[in-house]
Formats: sequence, structure tokens, C-alpha cells
Amino acid sequence: MKLWDSFQFSDQGTMDETSPFDDFFKLTRTQRLYGFGICFVLGFVISLVSVFMIGISLSGFAVLYTLGNIISLVSTGFLVGFKKQIKTMFAPVRWFASVIYLGTLVLTLVIAFTLGIGILCIILCVIQWMALFWYCASYIPYGRAIIKKVFGSCVDSVV
Repeated sequence: MKLWDSFQFSDQGTMDETSPFDDFFKLTRTQRLYGFGICFVLGFVISLVSVFMIGISLSGFAVLYTLGNIISLVSTGFLVGFKKQIKTMFAPVRWFASVIYLGTLVLTLVIAFTLGIGILCIILCVIQWMALFWYCASYIPYGRAIIKKVFGSCVDSVV
């Protein structure tokens, strides 16, 4: 971990050694990475399990999928600290992803519980996941640039 400890990040809410977990706890960089990884994977697994609920209960699917995504969102709090995450969630670099993500969280639940239109819930869940992915990438230095480059290369190779 010597190489990792030599990095200093301070770009709009990305990881830095001075941001506390919250007022009561201070976690090391390694502990924050474990917290991030565990929450992100747990959220992904819960969202994946929710897929099996589609045929049984649309509202159950929506609740599990949304819960999984919220746990994944909490994972970024481990990287930057929860206070700092809330403060930077609507920074210019993240506001679009944040609004889309939070809006689709609410819309998914509303559609599932009121209208019960399965295909619309699935479309909203896909948008929800993409917004969360884009939001999380903003906390990783050069994360969005790497994603753009990878997907740009994929599109270029297909076209």
C-alpha cells in the first residue's frame, strides 16, 4: 500500500486523507476502501436479487432494487466522508447525475406502487443504475474520462 498512500486527491470531493468519516470516527484510507467495496458489492447483490422478484411482485422488485442502489450510493460516503458527500453531491460536476439518480429512485417506487407498469419500472431502473455509475465515477480521479475513453473505443470499433 506504499504506492496508494503516496497519492493525494483533492478534486471536488474525491478522496483525501484529511476528510473524516464523520465527527465521531476517523477511518484510514484502507478502511474507507473496504467500506466502499463492501457497500458497493452488497448494494449490487441486493439489486441483482431483486431481478428474481419481477415476476412475483413488482413493488418488491422496486423496493429491493432501490434499496440496493441506495446502499451503493452510501458506499461513496466511505471514500469522501458522508458530510462531504452531501455537500458535494450537487457540485457542478455531479448535479446532473445526482438529480437523475434521485429522481429515478422516487419515480421507480411511485410507478411500481401506483401504476404497476413493469416495463417502465425496468427502464427507470436502468437509468437509475447508469446515473449511480456516473455519479460514483466522479469520485474516482479520471474515472469519467476513463469511462468515456472505453465506451468511445467500443462505439468506434462497432461503427
